[in-house]
Amino acid sequence: MAAQTAATGVRDQEIAAEQAHLDLVYRRLEEKIHEAEFLVSDAAQRGHVGTPGALAERDAQVFRAGIHLNRLNNEYEDFLFGRIDLLRGKDGKKGPDGAYTSVEPADDAIGPDATARIAETLHIGRIGVLDADYAPLVIDWRAPAAAPFYRSTPVAPGRVVRRRVIRSKGRRVLGIEDDLLRPELDTGLPVVGDGALMAALGQARTHSMRDIVASIQAEQDMVIRAPAASVTEVTGGPGTGKTAVALHRAAYLLYQDRRRYAGGILCVSPTPLLVAYTEGVLPSLGEEGQVAIRAVGSLVEGVTADLYDEPATARVKGSLRMQKVLRNAARGCLELPEPGGPGVPTRLRVVAFGRRLELSGEELAEVRRQALSGTAPVNVLRPRARRLLLDALWRRTGRRFDDAELAAEERQGFDEDVSTEPEFTAFLDAWWPVLQPRRVLAALADDRQLSRWARRVLTGAEVRRVARSLRREGTSVHDVALLDELDMLLGAPPRERKREIDPLDQLTGLDELMPQAREESERERAERLARERTEYAHVIVDEAQDLTPMQWRMVGRRGRTATWTIVGDPAQSSWTDVEEADRARDEALGTRPRRRFTLTVNYRNPAEIAEAANVVLRLAMPGTRPPSAVRSTGVQPRYDAAGDDLAADVRAAAQRLLAEVDGTVGVVTAMHRRAEARGWLEGLGDRVVALGSLEAKGLEYDATLVVSPAEIAEESPAGLRVLYVALTRATQRLSVLSTSRDLPDEHGVPDLLKAD
Repeated sequence: MAAQTAATGVRDQEIAAEQAHLDLVYRRLEEKIHEAEFLVSDAAQRGHVGTPGALAERDAQVFRAGIHLNRLNNEYEDFLFGRIDLLRGKDGKKGPDGAYTSVEPADDAIGPDATARIAETLHIGRIGVLDADYAPLVIDWRAPAAAPFYRSTPVAPGRVVRRRVIRSKGRRVLGIEDDLLRPELDTGLPVVGDGALMAALGQARTHSMRDIVASIQAEQDMVIRAPAASVTEVTGGPGTGKTAVALHRAAYLLYQDRRRYAGGILCVSPTPLLVAYTEGVLPSLGEEGQVAIRAVGSLVEGVTADLYDEPATARVKGSLRMQKVLRNAARGCLELPEPGGPGVPTRLRVVAFGRRLELSGEELAEVRRQALSGTAPVNVLRPRARRLLLDALWRRTGRRFDDAELAAEERQGFDEDVSTEPEFTAFLDAWWPVLQPRRVLAALADDRQLSRWARRVLTGAEVRRVARSLRREGTSVHDVALLDELDMLLGAPPRERKREIDPLDQLTGLDELMPQAREESERERAERLARERTEYAHVIVDEAQDLTPMQWRMVGRRGRTATWTIVGDPAQSSWTDVEEADRARDEALGTRPRRRFTLTVNYRNPAEIAEAANVVLRLAMPGTRPPSAVRSTGVQPRYDAAGDDLAADVRAAAQRLLAEVDGTVGVVTAMHRRAEARGWLEGLGDRVVALGSLEAKGLEYDATLVVSPAEIAEESPAGLRVLYVALTRATQRLSVLSTSRDLPDEHGVPDLLKAD
């Protein structure tokens, strides 16, 4: 009892000390906020006084100050989250953040009797804070001086004696957890708690991902801080923190070289659910605006996927074979009448030089063939087709001139007269319309047309599947990649020529009476460019193993000159033709050199859940080494066999899990059951969510209920890998509910999950 009281007293003293430091930090933050507010206010009061160069510089200052003010004003949970106590280093050099740069302790830092003195204490937080004398109050977690907080271990502690994780909310310190990395030294430092990592892993989950900035581990930190040049490939099994590492890497890259990444960072996620789950991470790290997190079904402007394709249909739409089909369709659509239009004209008649000129259907077909002989996009070829039509009509006139200059002048006048005739422009619009990707994709819904364009590419059954899927209302995630491919094949419509300004317009004086357009500020320009951006300086692909070949082509077009971070796990892939996807990925990444990392530790699943999932992994990917679970709860997965009323059994199992955990419960079913399952759970509250097997990727819950593993495994050729994903979502409890399809034994264990 006395020992417990003493321990409580030490904890309270240490918390009080950290509270005093946090109070000092917030006082300094308030000073910085006032400085930033003054800069913005002062710039606004000066208005548009000064030279254009001075005004531009003022706008830039206001823009930067506004961003800084926004960061300072954010209410961060765990704003100050870490502390390291360090020995004296080998040299006395300091870095730009005010901390000593030495990694290793000085030779005499440790006395012969194992006594040592703490020479430096650094607090780690989400943004850096210096005091009035430029001494560090808080080190930004991305700064070099913060690296030992993440990378030091008892085996290789460097200068770090004690690492402390500080848990706070707003301006109040709630708790601390210490790791003693040099327990053999006598430094007089107290140690509080059972270790920061285990405390973090035990926290209840919500429907939003938390950042892991306070609990990044050494192998994760190596990836986050890896140089950005070329391609960084990260492989890791379930629970290794791949998604969190990718997001923290985006924040780190911006910190290291914000100018270089002014072109923006794109983070591609497999599903909208994962985007919603992760979108709060970067703002919590002090980064907002320069990182776009997009689901792969939302990469095309103005299009959002709201449907899923059946696995057999998805395999066709995602295949590189669709390239040839779409190319044929993009050109073939020129021969189709526009919906609701008059039809494609079969001859052209115009009047020139007082006589009627006519091109027959055969002549028009030859002009079209010549125009399409190149590889340029269809819409870009429209001016070429226009020129070839005028050439053919000119030949019909039979006019010849010995004087080349006179001939050129006569021809120019002919072109101008004919091309502005309403008959000619109406013919051109109907015969070579400006095509939109949506129109071409809609044309593929016709079995006969698709069969013609897919001849010797797709089988008859594949044609019928694709056409049937395109007749639905809505857009699937695989359709989005097809639309993007069509956008490339069609090209941008030719721009309208601007009307030349009449010199007489300059004499009216009206321009002085009309309001002048205000030049956009740097902030407005940055926001506009972010909205219009189609290519990025760095591209992060999360769950990259799930991208189809056509999706790789779509993502690749957004990073032609970018550096890349590719994050994935082949054992969790839902795409069947891995070799074809690898070819498309290699084409997207080009010849850039690659740096590879492997994450080996499973921080999500207790060992009991990990071992159950590994049974399926051995079936799905024989010989694959799973990540090692770092903890054990002693709670085994629960297996039950459903009765005649599956809905009632699922609801009862979900209710039981809600009572067993404080956080969230995920109910994972086969894709065709997900809408039905949402009805089963209606009224149980927002802590429980039903989702299809493909929607579970990247998510985690305190407890997971997997319904009918056999149904999930039999959905597609990659079904066992998808089932492995479903079984590895839980941080505390896993329940499996079998149906007769699963062939459960007397204990309810389905056939697929029986250990060898």
